[in-house]
Amino acid sequence: MIRTICFKERRYIEELRILTRATALDCIIDERFDRIVYLIKEGDMGLAIGRKGNNIRKMQRVLGKRIEMVEYSPEIETFTRNVFKPANVLGVGKGDDGRLTVYIDKNDLGIAIGKGGCTIEKARLLLSRYFDTELGEVLAGEDVHA
Repeated sequence: MIRTICFKERRYIEELRILTRATALDCIIDERFDRIVYLIKEGDMGLAIGRKGNNIRKMQRVLGKRIEMVEYSPEIETFTRNVFKPANVLGVGKGDDGRLTVYIDKNDLGIAIGKGGCTIEKARLLLSRYFDTELGEVLAGEDVHA
């Protein structure tokens, strides 16, 4: 899916590259939750986060916004697991309507939803942008493997 990146997003991506030496594929400026969500190239997540999260804290100081990072994966299930980290995703299933259902460990449901639904909103944005898929439901599951 081809998407143009505006000047402000390019500036934020370049700022990340300068400060962390990691490569960001995309950047979403989420005004609703006052955050910047970076999509990090596969394998660059360690560089982007830094030792004990130092790079994320540095980026938050420089940009003055909360920073969230998601590692890209070409497989939709791995990508979905990365979006919902650190919550334990038990399985991902695609319904007949084409919508994605995500099964989360019942102890991690609050983490998966996020404060005010911010994690679910991040998942909706990224899944629709990169896999042309809508996020359906996020359900608590016991031992579901789809």
